Amino acid sequence: MRILLNKTTLALLVLALICGTATAQKKTNAKKTIALTDRQIWLREMDKMVKPVIYSLAKDSLRIVMPKLTSVRIDNKEHRIKVQYVEVLGRVLSGIAPWLQLEGGAAEEVALRKQYRKWVLEGLKNSLDSNAKDFMDYDIGGQQLVDASYVAYAFVRAPWLWENLDKKSQALLVKSIQTTRRFKPVFSNWLLFSAMNEAFLAKFGYDWDVMRVDYALQQMEQWYVGDGLYKDGTSFAFDYYNSYVIHPYLAAIADIIRTKTNSYNSMFEKIKKRNERYAIIQERLINSDGTYPATGRSIVYRGAAFHHLADMAWRKALPKQLSPEQVRCALTAVIGKTLESPTTYKNGWLTFGLYGEQPNLGDFYNNQGSPYICTNIFLPLGLPDSDPFWANPPAKWSAQKIWGGEDFPNDHSADLR
Repeated sequence: MRILLNKTTLALLVLALICGTATAQKKTNAKKTIALTDRQIWLREMDKMVKPVIYSLAKDSLRIVMPKLTSVRIDNKEHRIKVQYVEVLGRVLSGIAPWLQLEGGAAEEVALRKQYRKWVLEGLKNSLDSNAKDFMDYDIGGQQLVDASYVAYAFVRAPWLWENLDKKSQALLVKSIQTTRRFKPVFSNWLLFSAMNEAFLAKFGYDWDVMRVDYALQQMEQWYVGDGLYKDGTSFAFDYYNSYVIHPYLAAIADIIRTKTNSYNSMFEKIKKRNERYAIIQERLINSDGTYPATGRSIVYRGAAFHHLADMAWRKALPKQLSPEQVRCALTAVIGKTLESPTTYKNGWLTFGLYGEQPNLGDFYNNQGSPYICTNIFLPLGLPDSDPFWANPPAKWSAQKIWGGEDFPNDHSADLR
């Protein structure tokens, strides 16, 4: 069927098309003008992730609202639920601690930090008050040794927390962490959890067990296998535990213990070089779209696979081969990829999975608190927005250059024994 249009009607249609195109262009331009910076994106994702935990704990209602989610292959459901509260506290705080320590910044960020500082202090008091609904017992199983170390790690990264926690709560926290000495660590990266608890005590002027630190350091040295990598126990596993735990913990423990003794200076120099080498490997593992090899256990920890790279950036310890801005862009891509799925959250809480909800990726020890270790990818938020990490213009990371066809330096292993 043919439709006949007179000149007036045709003119009106053309005008409508022009106006529609102009409106669409304005919308596109508007989107461009309000594009978020990388830092704003990180802050938005951090806030979305941790607010249900920190706000609920501050209101003494974490046990009421936190889902009692466990892995489909859980070993002891009742026990794993009991320990999930210290677990989620330590994992969240260890990741946002550098940001809580920071001062200044944009007005909106300063206001957000002020609110979180208030919530965190209130939440910590509730967690240590035996009369509170959210009281957390550190004496109900070996997993608490792990979880206590992440709480300790948060205070190591953010002394502001210690300085602003009331004296009674300080004493209760120290007692809680000391309580975990009764648990024998698994002969694995768990040795570092014991060492971190002692390093925390040493940092804040309490008696600390030299042997627990020495044993962890000496044993990790025995487990070094080369090219920046350690075994996690008696056998080597191709997973991300060198990043989840080993390298960041060794770096933090070394920073504290070197202020107490010179006995480990040569070892600490090796640790520094190995940290740098593994950072190079980590950056090359990030594909051009922010994906990375989904290998090994605990893969549901999402962005914590790059805990070490984020930690090196925050400590301004990146090797010369890695510019801060390329690391920022690579980590931004990881954050985007691991959190973009619409099933990443359920009712505001993280699900088990790497890309959205993937229950079969979980391990026997996972509870609702476990995936929150991914907050450790946000460590560079502890750098001011004027730091080159944030201020320098965007840069391609290694995978983008290589798979974009650019000429690029090859990679070689390093003998760092």
